[in-house]
Amino acid sequence: MSILKDILSPIKLNRRTFLKSAAVTSSAVALSACTKETREELLQKDFRSMSKDEIAKVIQRLEEKYAKEYGKKFSVSAKETIPHTFFGYALDISRCIGCRRCVYACVEENNQTKEPQLHWIQVLEMEKELGIDLIHSNLYYDHEEVPYEGHFYLPVQCQQCKNPPCVKVCPVGATWTTSDGIVVVDYNWCIGCRYCMAACPYGARHYNWGKVKLDTETINPNTHYLGNRPRYKGAVEKCTFCIQRVREGRYPKCVEVCPVGARKFGNLLDEKSEIRYILENKRVIILKEELNTQPKFYYFYGT
Repeated sequence: MSILKDILSPIKLNRRTFLKSAAVTSSAVALSACTKETREELLQKDFRSMSKDEIAKVIQRLEEKYAKEYGKKFSVSAKETIPHTFFGYALDISRCIGCRRCVYACVEENNQTKEPQLHWIQVLEMEKELGIDLIHSNLYYDHEEVPYEGHFYLPVQCQQCKNPPCVKVCPVGATWTTSDGIVVVDYNWCIGCRYCMAACPYGARHYNWGKVKLDTETINPNTHYLGNRPRYKGAVEKCTFCIQRVREGRYPKCVEVCPVGARKFGNLLDEKSEIRYILENKRVIILKEELNTQPKFYYFYGT
């Protein structure tokens, strides 16, 4: 009986534990143990099936919830895709110096938990003599100065695949590719099964083992429902090309902070864009191309 009481606790109940509770009791009993706010959250539809009015109500509830929890005004956007836009990303391997500024800027911009700290971007150090060798790369390099002699750097994050295996294996449809090419996650709909993590060949998805711990002073209150809003315990998250920024016509944060201009971002449908010029005129590398995931994240040599 104590186990049942724990499952039905209004404090601990979320969509994942609610689904588990169905195995030991009725849904009605589980719902009766919830607060009104929690009931609304549990019973909301997945993002793609909600009407504009339903989305507006959810957004209002979330903004009020976050404002109360973090003590500052929050904005949760549900801005849709920009017409005739298909985003692509390119990274100049010859320029990257391994400084990790992109890593920590991403943490701050996208409200990633710091205890333990999640990194959507991981910078791999590799020996020049071996070339791109993922097996013998070093994620935990610690040098007083970078770049380290005889080495180069390969940042890895979500490749925003056109043929994403993570989307195919999700049993509840909590992740999908939007028309502008961004692979997103509905954190409220995610059940935390981690099938997507197992399917991703780039290690780009990350699981929240505990409640996301954020610093009230540094938390970014400018968020998107499918992007950098605070995540739940048991939900999977990943890079979204800073959807809260790019759908407002801005660059991803990692592009802005790169001190050597190694990161490029733009609209693949725009023939005059820098990203198109790179793809048409530079030596481009696709990571794990043989898997046919068709990434929209490209690596290239600037020279």
